[in-house]
Amino acid sequence: MLEARHTMDAPTTTSADNGTSGGGGDWFTPRSTPSTGGPDPAREAPDAIPTPATPPAPHTQPPAADPTAAPTPGPAPTTLTPTPFTSMAPPGAAAGQPAPTQEHAPEPPSAEATPGPAGTGSPDALLIRRTMAEVTPVADKVTSYFYALLFVRHPDLRSLFPAAMDTQRDRLLRALLTAAEHIDNRDVLVDYLQKLGRGHRKYGTRPEHYPAVGECLIGALSRYAAGMWNPETEAAWVRTYTTISQIMIDAAAADELRAPAWWYAEIVTHDLRTPDVAVVTVRPDQPYPFLAGQYTSVETPWWPRIWRHYSFASAPRSDGLLSFHVKAVPAGWVSNALVHRARPGDIIRLGPPAGSMTVDHTTDSGLLCLGGGTGIAPIKALVEDVAEHGDRRSVEVFYGARTDHDLYDIDTMLRLQQTHPWLSVRAIIDQQAHVQLPDAIRTYGPWDEFDAYLSGPPGMIRSGVHVLRDVGVPSERIRHDSVEELVAAGS
Repeated sequence: MLEARHTMDAPTTTSADNGTSGGGGDWFTPRSTPSTGGPDPAREAPDAIPTPATPPAPHTQPPAADPTAAPTPGPAPTTLTPTPFTSMAPPGAAAGQPAPTQEHAPEPPSAEATPGPAGTGSPDALLIRRTMAEVTPVADKVTSYFYALLFVRHPDLRSLFPAAMDTQRDRLLRALLTAAEHIDNRDVLVDYLQKLGRGHRKYGTRPEHYPAVGECLIGALSRYAAGMWNPETEAAWVRTYTTISQIMIDAAAADELRAPAWWYAEIVTHDLRTPDVAVVTVRPDQPYPFLAGQYTSVETPWWPRIWRHYSFASAPRSDGLLSFHVKAVPAGWVSNALVHRARPGDIIRLGPPAGSMTVDHTTDSGLLCLGGGTGIAPIKALVEDVAEHGDRRSVEVFYGARTDHDLYDIDTMLRLQQTHPWLSVRAIIDQQAHVQLPDAIRTYGPWDEFDAYLSGPPGMIRSGVHVLRDVGVPSERIRHDSVEELVAAGS
């Protein structure tokens, strides 16, 4: 059994810190007059944001064994020099070249991109899949041991993570394993990793962090896949991880040329629509480009380094303001802070825009929109986007809620319907109709010539996709944000 203490070769492209390392500190101190354009001089200074003191130990289950203990004797670890991977990155991904302007959600590869049968693929891919099959039954132990190794061997990286690791715990490792499993599918791999690389900038991730993560990844895998681990398997993982990290670093470096890692944003209005739903409007300190239907990640001053996703509740506005609909959920740290604690004048941070649930203005297809609860926010943005483009295409909105009380934005949607004759809004209330929102669309239609958009609770999206496919809407015309990200956004 190897502990893999060899040095992971650092990828070659460097990426400036851009003042994001550490997070926390006093970054949320309100400014008297937030800037409305141009770079923020304080943001450019590497030490502009003080690194906070090391937070409490992570709230993860203890590792199965002492990660600092001497490893069980075994074959000598392999030391490898990474091969060049620039051929895997599409044009524009290398350092110094602009990244593609379209930003999407870092969603896991779709079912259509699932790797082939276990017996097919490159030699490295076969070894990767064998390892995955070995560790899947003990995934929780692998995750705990991975973080134990990371924080014991590299305590300086602890400040990049939240003090409480409950929700963060398995995301990093899961993302790395997902990427490794698709090592033979270059198109899927590069697209997925570029999104991750750009998104990780807001955490303060730097190129020198990647070898440390790779070392601990291999340390955890070698321990829990001991039955099949050997020098060939380790060599495959070193090559695979070096590929993964290089693509992410190059994407982050290219992204630095066109956008900050995060934006300050001052809350300008806080409208409590119901006891647990607030419409929060903010003014970013720099221009914030996004598309209607996208979302962003939000960090509050009360829970440093904990980011949650919220959709934009309007199309881009001429005044540059951004709005979000936030529902406080039980034990939801960020959502409760934004609903019950935030006030005008407070400063939050925003990550880059993400998500592909946007309107294709090159077609005249109708739009079928299903919005449940606060999921009506991006649907409202899509309606505004169609209106601003002057399109006369049909837009059918189903606004779902459990009770009348939950239709907190119905007046806004009905005003839009009065203004735009091509728009139809139907409220579907579960307790009155005794029917779930997705099922209501069965009585209308046909929808086979419509582009479908879904936004709301994960359960609604899953059942909505099933119903839409059942009534003849092609899968490629159904758009929604990653269900996995939506689950994470619920707190």
